[in-house]
Parts: sequence; C-alpha cells; structure tokens
Amino acid sequence: MAQSPAATIDSAEIARFESMAADWWDPDGKFRPLHRMNPLRIGYIRDRICARLGRDPLAPKPLSGLRILDIGCGGGLLSEPMARLGATVTAVDAGAEAIGVARTHAAESGLAIDYRCSSAEDLAASGVRFDAVLALEIVEHVADVDAFCQALATLLRPGGTLVMSTLNRTRRSWAVAILGAEHLLRVIPRGTHEWRKFLKPHELAAALRRAGLEVSDIAGMVPDPRGGGWRLAPHHLAVNYILTAARPG
Repeated sequence: MAQSPAATIDSAEIARFESMAADWWDPDGKFRPLHRMNPLRIGYIRDRICARLGRDPLAPKPLSGLRILDIGCGGGLLSEPMARLGATVTAVDAGAEAIGVARTHAAESGLAIDYRCSSAEDLAASGVRFDAVLALEIVEHVADVDAFCQALATLLRPGGTLVMSTLNRTRRSWAVAILGAEHLLRVIPRGTHEWRKFLKPHELAAALRRAGLEVSDIAGMVPDPRGGGWRLAPHHLAVNYILTAARPG
C-alpha cells in the first residue's frame, strides 16, 4: 500500500509541541535552548548559502531574491531572521497552534512570511521548488527519515542548498540532551526527545545521498560558556551537529 503524502508526520510528536506552542517566543521558556542556539544557526545558514552562490554574507540583505523554505518552523524563530536577511520565506509546520503563533508574531514584527500548516510531503507534491530548504531540529521527530529526506530533495531546485541540524545517537547525547537537559536541569520538558530516533551523522548523510543530495559540510554545535550562546566545533559531533547538502545542478 502506498504511503500517504504526510506519512513522515509523527502525531505524538506534533501533539507534544502543540502543547508548548504559546512559549515559542519566550527566550526563558521551554524553547530557551533554541533561542540560545539561534544566532549560530542563522549565521551558519547565511554563510553557507552565500558561499554556494558567491554572495557577500555581510551585505545588508545577503539573501535578497532567494526563495527559502523553513520546514518544521514552529513559532518562526528561523523564518523571521531569514526574511530580515532579504529572503522570500515560506514556512511549514504540522502544528496548527505553532503556525498561529508564528503568523501573529510575524504580523506584529511587520514581516511578510507565507506560513502554512502542512507537511514537507504535501508541499513537495504541489511542485513548488526553493533555492534553499531549512530543516533544523526536526528530523529526529519524523516517522520515516528516508521519506522525509526525499521530500526535502524534491523541494530543492537544481543547485539548491539544504541545511539540517539534529542530535547524534551517542551515550554522550543521551547524558546531555535527555538525562541532563530534560531530567536534571529541566531546561526542556521531559519527553521532548527520543534517543532511539537520534541519527548518527553517517546515517543522515546516507539518507540524503539516497535522496540524490550531496553533503558538503558538517560541524558540531556546542555551548559557549563564555557568552552563554553556542559555537561551531567542526570535530565535536557527539551531541548536536549541523550540515549542508546540495541538489546537483
């Protein structure tokens, strides 16, 4: 039997994040780790897209003229910065509550972002294509990794850039992200992550290759105790990592 277009959506995961939707824009709330990580993610995305296109990442609107898709956008923590960098942004999430929060915040911020309550598969089936696709902190929550990566590849135009981030499946990631962050420090709610769904870098890279994409960069992301944020650590992939891939043009 053929899978439905939304086959990668895990309804239990969606329900869990819907229950926290009101906290998306609270920097000290349940999404505090993403707020702390966000400057690093934004800079990485900007720099990798600009490097591929030969653009100046420090220009006032370095992503001007590009169509960018943010998959699993939540409340819009990445979508809004991409719009401020000049991109035309479409942002998708399967949670209606999160999309409602994102739309309201964008309107209050004076930003025109095309927010949709949908899935990557439904959007891919529509035939729309983008210059860049972002899928950060989402692949560890989907039901079918291969189908999800295939949808991401389909959404990219030839020559387009994909940026993904997730958690490695290691003993250290269990200790840091689940035991530490969820149970001891309680900086994120219990049950946010399932360790068995974390992906080792070579597993994610293999799934992307099966979808026809080429991985060009991978780096770890680690907390920076000096400034309270996060920094890139190319050789420290044991917990959080981010990568760039491309659809051959």
